[in-house]
Amino acid sequence: MKMIKQGAEAKLFLSKLDGQDVIIKDRIKKKYRIKQIDEKIRKKRTSLESSLLSQAKRAGVPTPKILEIDKKQNKIIMEYINGERIKELLNQSDKKTIEKISLNIGRLIGKLHSVGIIHGDLTTSNMIMKNEKIYFIDFGLGFFSKKIENQGTDMKLLHEALKSTHFKILDTCWKNTIKGYKEEYFDASKVLKRVEEIKKRARYMKR
Repeated sequence: MKMIKQGAEAKLFLSKLDGQDVIIKDRIKKKYRIKQIDEKIRKKRTSLESSLLSQAKRAGVPTPKILEIDKKQNKIIMEYINGERIKELLNQSDKKTIEKISLNIGRLIGKLHSVGIIHGDLTTSNMIMKNEKIYFIDFGLGFFSKKIENQGTDMKLLHEALKSTHFKILDTCWKNTIKGYKEEYFDASKVLKRVEEIKKRARYMKR
């Protein structure tokens, strides 16, 4: 078992299960929290993330298949998506490919929001291309909500991620992401309007 990533909330390990490559997501214990409270929070987050992954897949959004949930250890064992991160793919693709990828990203986010799923960390690092499909991974900060404010925040975070990681192609990425989002989600216009309001609030707070 090899650790491939450590974040603030969890460690990711690459391992084998029945000869298949798998990812084991292990939620980190927080020593500053009371043990019983920490256990409750980690258990809740593990259960929620597994629900989000399953619901997203049912909504037509490719996600890693959950193979096992260890409720005692607060671990999720899931399929390893061995593909290319959208983060690298976008920065090395031609304009036509960038447009196609961005359009599909928008459609997939529209599917998530249509069923009330907030990803919580929409970055191109959490999207992987495999066999012409874009998989969404790491729903660790996600939750269920149909509130326009929460959906607007989700999209705002994506815009910030695109601006910081893909600034040279930001306009093409965002324009096509919005196009795909509008195709898939009936409340897209309300959400995008809220994105602009959130941007204005953020600028006001910086003054």
